[in-house]
Amino acid sequence: MPELPEVQALVDFLAERTAGLAITGVELASFSVLKTFNPPPQALEGVPVDGVHRHGKFLDIDADGTHLVFHLARAGWLRWSDQLPTTVVRPGKSTIALRVRLSDGSGFDLTEAGTKKSLAAYIVKDPAEVPGIARLGPDPLADDFTLERFRSMLEGRRTQIKGLLRDQEFIAGVGNAYSDEILHVAKLSPFAIAGSLAPEVVDRLYAALRETLQGAVATASGKPAKELKDAKRAGMRVHARTGEPCPVCGDTVREVSFADTSLQYCPTCQTGGKPLADRRMSRLLK
Repeated sequence: MPELPEVQALVDFLAERTAGLAITGVELASFSVLKTFNPPPQALEGVPVDGVHRHGKFLDIDADGTHLVFHLARAGWLRWSDQLPTTVVRPGKSTIALRVRLSDGSGFDLTEAGTKKSLAAYIVKDPAEVPGIARLGPDPLADDFTLERFRSMLEGRRTQIKGLLRDQEFIAGVGNAYSDEILHVAKLSPFAIAGSLAPEVVDRLYAALRETLQGAVATASGKPAKELKDAKRAGMRVHARTGEPCPVCGDTVREVSFADTSLQYCPTCQTGGKPLADRRMSRLLK
């Protein structure tokens, strides 16, 4: 799933390539992907692109006050083409869910692999009309996201810090991968209780949050859309690296599995050398 750094890179990529162009068509290959019905897709035809923005993990193309907003979810992606095929995309014929055509013949497809379809697009007059955007917490890279603000947000939270970092209503844009990375940099257990963190640990977590995301944004910046997934994987220290040596201490990266996801961590760096209980693996070993 693309998270804040990759979404920001896609925003920058699209902003550069759509500057001075107009949308000439929006074609639906999956009718379920569009979650709104007014305005219709035809409202975007012939309308100039004024800008591209990010709201958490949502991308927002502003076309003269009408916004095409989309969320790539777990298996969605954006595929750019300098020259799109002239044939109209047909429902059910490929992984393409939605196609946007631009006035110079270029454009992009929103694609989604797999059978579980979560990719979502919206056409609205105000991005705040999108429920997921209306509920978003603060952006962790915003200037007003200060240490003092972060400290106050954690107060009284009886929630494990891993889950809280992934909560889009708490902080916008961080998902499973970067929460693993942030906690590794902060040398903090994913199961630590947010409201019980000592002041110096909160300071360390705040620095890790900002620095990890800023570094990932810098790494992703300027890369074409097709290279962003590989760049993200290459930059991970512990996420999706179960069984590999920790790049900091050399201990083996461990995993805790859940029903539909997993987390990775380094015992030496994060949990005082103690492996965390993995209930799913424990059941398999009985």
